Amino acid sequence: MTAPAKETTLLGKFVLLFTVLATLTRSTHPVAGGDIDFEKHVALILVKRCLECHSATEAAGALVLTSRESLMRGGESGPVLVPGDPTKSYLVEQIASGEMPPEKNGEPRPLPRIEVERLIAWVRGGAPWPEGRELSLYEVTSDVRGGHDWWSLQLPRRPEIPTIAESDRVANSVDAFILARLESEGMTLAPPADKRTLIRRVYFDVIGLPPTYEEIQSFVADTSPDAYEDLIDRLLDSPQYGERWARYWLDLARYAETCGYERDQTKPNVWKYRDWVIRSLNEDKPYDRFVQEQLAGDELPDRSEETIIATGFLRAGTWNDEPNDPFEYKFERLDDMIHVTSTAFLGVTVKCARCHDHKFDPIPQIDYYRMASIFWSGYIEPGDRALLGGPSTEMLGCDAFGWTDATRDPPPLHLLIKGNPHQPGPVVVPGFLSMVPALDHPMMPPPEDSTTSRRRLQLARWITDPRNPLTARVLVNRLWQHHFGAGIVRTPNNFGFTGDLPTHPGLLDFLADELVRNDWKLKPIHKMLMLSSTYRQASQHPEQSRIEQSDPSNRLWWRFNRHRLEAEAIRDAMLGASGLLNKRMGGPSFHPHISPDALEGLSRKNAAWEESPPEERRRRSIYMFTKRALLPPLMTTFDFCDTTQPCGKRDVTTVPTQALALMNNAFVHEMSDALAQHVVRISGDGPGDRVNQAWKSALGRSPSPREREAALAHLEAQTQHFSDTRQGQPGGTTPEFLALTSLCHVLLNTNEFVYID
Repeated sequence: MTAPAKETTLLGKFVLLFTVLATLTRSTHPVAGGDIDFEKHVALILVKRCLECHSATEAAGALVLTSRESLMRGGESGPVLVPGDPTKSYLVEQIASGEMPPEKNGEPRPLPRIEVERLIAWVRGGAPWPEGRELSLYEVTSDVRGGHDWWSLQLPRRPEIPTIAESDRVANSVDAFILARLESEGMTLAPPADKRTLIRRVYFDVIGLPPTYEEIQSFVADTSPDAYEDLIDRLLDSPQYGERWARYWLDLARYAETCGYERDQTKPNVWKYRDWVIRSLNEDKPYDRFVQEQLAGDELPDRSEETIIATGFLRAGTWNDEPNDPFEYKFERLDDMIHVTSTAFLGVTVKCARCHDHKFDPIPQIDYYRMASIFWSGYIEPGDRALLGGPSTEMLGCDAFGWTDATRDPPPLHLLIKGNPHQPGPVVVPGFLSMVPALDHPMMPPPEDSTTSRRRLQLARWITDPRNPLTARVLVNRLWQHHFGAGIVRTPNNFGFTGDLPTHPGLLDFLADELVRNDWKLKPIHKMLMLSSTYRQASQHPEQSRIEQSDPSNRLWWRFNRHRLEAEAIRDAMLGASGLLNKRMGGPSFHPHISPDALEGLSRKNAAWEESPPEERRRRSIYMFTKRALLPPLMTTFDFCDTTQPCGKRDVTTVPTQALALMNNAFVHEMSDALAQHVVRISGDGPGDRVNQAWKSALGRSPSPREREAALAHLEAQTQHFSDTRQGQPGGTTPEFLALTSLCHVLLNTNEFVYID
């Protein structure tokens, strides 16, 4: 605290005297006499209101309030406390007058009157402070920030499975947790979805493709008790499972195949990382190993080309070969790796602590630099453009776009004052996040024969330690989100104080425990979720209007969340319906067609984009070349993710451009034409036969009588239209086929095609 102006001091003394007198006259007040408890009253106030600016790392006015010794020492203005006499205590004066805490964003922040009175009573009683007691900013959660007792930092404990009255809807333990909450609120699950809805839901969930008409009919007709479980097993064993679920991980890894910025160079062989993710998911690689290979595949005892490819995770972000300040850019690169690692695996925002102690979560500034030191020994400067900010293939020992350390003994890293690279502070020793005290131990030096620092391997093992309270919770929450449309924690990348609280904490802990018990295997968790009655319920509830009044966003899971397909699933479904889908897996990416209009702003339009041959362009969307500066408009229209930041949950918008894209996009028209050709090949010549087949191919069902009647009328009207407009023109496509193409275009534009119930 700096010395205030004389007028402020006089005003403060007047307010202080008035407050002290008011406190003394309240003999029955709960803070009078011996009612003050240091831990319950004083410590909580100091931690909550004062330590943000008056701790060892943030000592405004050189005043530190973490111990009795530092308090009695005072600050730049001298002593601030006189035990036994609050009227002579500058600290109490500033608080009582409302000068402290200082304004924030132009808004005053005076302490509540009861807290001021408690501090006065404490000082009047001699300001007792327990021997050796050190206060910490993050020791306890308050209403302004989370502490070490925050819910997500407590080790998951397997809870007791609730007992449910409506036991006939309990298919497994998942339902017990969901129904227990619903019953307490006077609700119940929606009725089970019909089998056609269910198989379509499961197909898109697991493999990202629609079932065929024949597959739907076979499942509907199968009355065996194991039919649904067998369906799940078959799809989880399908190679298309990895293609579907890899996309979610690539969003988190901020994956793209170019560097971004002005030149937006291609990252050679980065597609191998994408294929590694797909293979890892298909073989159900344990999640702890999945994490370790991505962070430290070059440091594992059984290092191989595969594990080195996995470290492409660290290099998948943007890279600038001409930064304004190359020295500062080193720290931007560090920031990227810290952010993607802490967000993807831990669901915490460590990057917020670069310039100061985290304002909301128990992450002191030094923890940011302890984590930064782990990545400090790599290639993080712009350097040689040919290296794209990382090691060469010679350093890696294989032809991969991966990561390894430049040295086993990196230079020391300094904490940066206010995050400024040009204001270095003390040297920081590499270490882990102190928010998990049970796992906060010193890092070990590398073996003498090591070519790397081995810090990343230690970090990976710290993250996947079963005692880490975040890792398993964050992962199972992501699985739940992609199956149910929203997470148990609806802020999947933020399990901190400003994030959403879990709707069902017991269920989240149960699933996290199940993951670890199953040796970190994902497929058993997928299966458990999809076998639940909660997953199999309909998207409409008989009492929907009543229940929506108390739970409009379906936080209690009383119905299934109807949702639109993602951009990739829409495109892949069109390819599947048309019979053109090329299921070849892996290898270099294909370049889709991009309209000339989208290329207009580029300086070298002709050289900027060369589309792949038609057969290659019919591969699944996950194999589409992702150029940061030139994303296909159809994909961005349907909310393709931001490739510069880890994306845990894509935006889902409903905007007019989506309808316009489905009506006018060249790819959609190409698929409409292909679907019409497919219908002609496998159906009879009559309009009725073609209508039936168009519905079966596009929607997996036969048309209703009303739909059939409308479709036949559409074919007749469109045939007449194309006959009139093509009169006198050379031969070619018949008006009847053009009319069928128009009908197929209508089907690909329906809500039923792009939405899942």
